[in-house]
Amino acid sequence: MPATPVINLRKGHAVRHNNDVCVVTETELKTPPRMASFVQMSVRSITIGKVYNLRMTSNESLESVNLVKDNHEFSYKDGDGYHFIHPETFEDVLIGEDKLDAKTRGYLIEGQKYLVVFADDVVAGIELPASIIMTVTDSPAGVKGDSANNVYKEAITESGMRVQVPLFVGPGDKISVKTEDATYLGRAN
Repeated sequence: MPATPVINLRKGHAVRHNNDVCVVTETELKTPPRMASFVQMSVRSITIGKVYNLRMTSNESLESVNLVKDNHEFSYKDGDGYHFIHPETFEDVLIGEDKLDAKTRGYLIEGQKYLVVFADDVVAGIELPASIIMTVTDSPAGVKGDSANNVYKEAITESGMRVQVPLFVGPGDKISVKTEDATYLGRAN
């Protein structure tokens, strides 16, 4: 694969570092006064999950790795990890718990479709949609008189995630949640 200048790398790009495929998790260009600019970045190894903090000059390069994203349906979780099924080939893809952070695990709902990311035919993780529809399983009742503007209460969704919702949302309601920061977007049908 061709080498990519580190100044062009962004979050989500895959590169080869120490003969291991890594995904860029953070990158920042720094230009201190009277010094050469450099790129400060964090990359996470796909195979072992270790995070490397790299500091490279802006004219250095890393070898790029192709990422392939494919739709899979979350099926179930067991002791081995999380199982995703391809909707057409019914191929089972197992993703270990170490490849998914706690935030991502909170959005996994059985039967929901997610993009599974492969780098060099190895599972790199999953990509969440911008928003996801979840069912509220537990929510305290709104107290009469708590009707001031923008009053929220905590609700627990089917995956165990806690979301701040308006007072009128109750158990059994379907809500749309923004995956970036777990904020309530509205009711869903």
